[in-house]
Amino acid sequence: MAQPSNTFDSYDAVGIREDLSDIIYNISPEETIFLSKCGKTTARNTLTEWQTDSLRSSAANAHIEGDATTAEARTATTRLGNYTQIFKNAVVVPDTDEGLNKAGRAKEIAYQTLKIAKEQKLDIEKALFDNNARVAGNASTARELAGAPTWLTTNTVAGSGGADATGDGSDARTDGTQAAFSQANFDTVMQSIWVAGGKPDTVYLSAFQMNVALGFTGNNNQRSAVQAGDEKVIKSLAVYVTPWGSIEFAPSRENRSRDVFIMQDNMWEVATLRGTKNVALAKTGDNTTRQVVTELTLCAKNEAANGMIADCTTS
Repeated sequence: MAQPSNTFDSYDAVGIREDLSDIIYNISPEETIFLSKCGKTTARNTLTEWQTDSLRSSAANAHIEGDATTAEARTATTRLGNYTQIFKNAVVVPDTDEGLNKAGRAKEIAYQTLKIAKEQKLDIEKALFDNNARVAGNASTARELAGAPTWLTTNTVAGSGGADATGDGSDARTDGTQAAFSQANFDTVMQSIWVAGGKPDTVYLSAFQMNVALGFTGNNNQRSAVQAGDEKVIKSLAVYVTPWGSIEFAPSRENRSRDVFIMQDNMWEVATLRGTKNVALAKTGDNTTRQVVTELTLCAKNEAANGMIADCTTS
């Protein structure tokens, strides 16, 4: 088939209005599962401190009648602390934008401000998982919070050459030779946490390690479907049932793929010195600047309730 001679088609026409959808499609992930599950508290200083303690091991305890009582030697609590970290992002938009008619958003400054707020939340989640030692900071150095790996020492499995951090946030753990994430290592850490008295409820791991976990077999780790909902919403949750308790596996995009965390979520707390605020900065010209800022830190209330399988291969 062919067009008749001199057909004036759409390719010849001038002035056809554009057909641009008034919706902006963004599928970038914005989940921050660890940040969401951690307890929340208020920080009152740039150094947030807390104390931990533990019971002595059980022992034989029998005495004769009328025996004189001797006091036992006692140990002091352990005092720990972490520094608040300032998370800050800003956007600058020319004031010409006020007169423009844009698809998908009324004002560019509002759209971009919401976007950087979501991005900052991802930065916070990444910082909580990072193998990063705390930094006190000074007039020329930013304060930094110590991430989860720097606190974990009691219940860990690592590759050869790897080493736990001191456990007070002052130094990072030493990465070792990577080895495959295995069910045996998972069971070892779960048992160790149980012996220490912990009750972990969530495993945070990358998509790659989640696929490994899906291959776990045997009676020690049976996945079961747990349904919870009402008339409108049904939520499905996959958990693993072990002799040491049932635990949810939650794939995370923000932790290092080489690290698998087994956490008791209520033993972690995010202490906020300054909640997320969106403020307009002073004008410096023909533009508008808005800043989103948050200041917070991570508190490991008692690291022995948690565990870690470090130095896992990632491919």
